[in-house]
Amino acid sequence: MSDTTNINLHNSITTAEAVEIITAAVKTAIANPELASSLPAIMLRGAPGVGKSTIIRNIANKLGIGFVDVRLAQLERVDVCGLPSIEDKVTNWNVPAFWPKDKGSKGIILLDEITSAPPDVQVAAYQLVLDRCISNSNYKVPDGWYIIAAGNRAIDRAVVKTMSSALANRFMHFEVDVNPEDWGFWAVANDIHPAITGFIKFRPGLLFKMDDQNLEQGWPSPRSWERVSNVIPMFAGNEDILRKAVYGLVGSGVGMEFMEFYRVNKKTDDVLEMLVNPKANVVIPTKSDEKCAFAAAVSYLLWNGHDSQDDKTRVEGMYRILNEMSSDYATLIIKNAMQGNRRISRIEAMKLISGSPSYAEFAKTHSKAFSQKYTLDA
Repeated sequence: MSDTTNINLHNSITTAEAVEIITAAVKTAIANPELASSLPAIMLRGAPGVGKSTIIRNIANKLGIGFVDVRLAQLERVDVCGLPSIEDKVTNWNVPAFWPKDKGSKGIILLDEITSAPPDVQVAAYQLVLDRCISNSNYKVPDGWYIIAAGNRAIDRAVVKTMSSALANRFMHFEVDVNPEDWGFWAVANDIHPAITGFIKFRPGLLFKMDDQNLEQGWPSPRSWERVSNVIPMFAGNEDILRKAVYGLVGSGVGMEFMEFYRVNKKTDDVLEMLVNPKANVVIPTKSDEKCAFAAAVSYLLWNGHDSQDDKTRVEGMYRILNEMSSDYATLIIKNAMQGNRRISRIEAMKLISGSPSYAEFAKTHSKAFSQKYTLDA
């Protein structure tokens, strides 16, 4: 056992760790509203496009609570604090409508782009974080709302202003790293097109790349790849237009490489047949890029059925496919499958997979590669 402790000067965390930390903090705030003033707010830093705001929005949606996204860099102080009015010779401040007012409500307030906000807007944010109120008004943030801030770093070539030490000292600071494996799990769970998840598995370094890119145009990031996923169905029938759309989102160099991968590996009909037809021949590709695309297609199509019987049929089809694959790709597919998707929750997916008669044999065959323990915890 090593006595050496690695010091992370940036306190970097993966997206999975960010989800765990934020979820725990928000659940604590909801369960213990009396701690509203003492719980530390969270500050997430990271490069543009790594998905900071998406992480927070998804947590709010999953918990079924409110979400207020305030882009501070686009506001002036009056937009945060409100406009004054005079009644009976007394000045009253009318706070903006977007601040939550119901004392019994619960949610997350995201102070986004805080590191790009003007100093006077940061001061206004400081009071919200410190005192959970707005000066010169009767407004107070309801106790059931947790405050999170997010911003870019100076090294990201984005507009960044120095945060005051007083404001910075009120946060619990983390820096979000881009991790292709974590992103792959998220992508499968959120129905990102399999051409993209397969391509990133094949070329993980292109999930996020700022070096040697024209940052005034499209460049590859988790945000831009999600948008590529959205445009593929729009232009699937016209590859020339799709190519231009992809170039516009991730740049021509990376876009050219992706489109070649997409052109060669876009057919998924055979994969679907293997999943749903017990008599279909299971044919596994031999080239590495085709294997990545094949694995992505299996993960994507697995939970795109119509009902519970369809799900069970496809799970058994998945095991027939896994029996013909090497451990590295087999475990990749099943770990992705356990994330579920927008239709099937993670817990439902894990129950269907582990409840199959084929699961025990799979786990035994691939026990070394499939060493990670999975639980049914939410």
